[in-house]
Amino acid sequence: MTIHPAARNPGHASEPLTGFSQCHLGILSKLQAFEELPALQAAAAQARTIANDTLALFHHAVYEHHADEERELFPAVLRSAGRGREAGEVQAMVQRLTVEHRQIEAMWKKLEPAVKAVAKSQSVDLDLDAVEELVHAYSAHARFEEEYFLPLAEIILGRDGNHMEALGLSLHLRHTPQPVGHI
Repeated sequence: MTIHPAARNPGHASEPLTGFSQCHLGILSKLQAFEELPALQAAAAQARTIANDTLALFHHAVYEHHADEERELFPAVLRSAGRGREAGEVQAMVQRLTVEHRQIEAMWKKLEPAVKAVAKSQSVDLDLDAVEELVHAYSAHARFEEEYFLPLAEIILGRDGNHMEALGLSLHLRHTPQPVGHI
């Protein structure tokens, strides 16, 4: 059996083959990364959806909710509260909740440009600490309102059914489209 001359000295003869092997390793590495692309696309699509949903949440729900409370609920409870201690307690709660509304809105205003960029699939550094701070602040705000203010408001407005009905009517009118007059 004759041994091919290149096989006797594998160091020099196999260098071109090593290049092919290295190329395969590089190609396989990139293909393995490519395999992750569908999952990353799904994550990017989910990020856009969440960003758009959050933009809509603030523009169509949070701001309107705060306005409803400040223009309708808080004044109704303040008007119906008993004098003295109860009125003072309601006033303090209303003041606290209103300050929290402005704080939450200010936090959002700082985050909004980055969230808009995410909604447009633009690369942006979204401040995780700021996001967590906003979510925590709103959670604490809602918890206080649910545990303390709304039960007290129910007691106060519930003393006179007309007060609760007036609040309901006022909220209904705020959210009913006004008819356009004839020209």
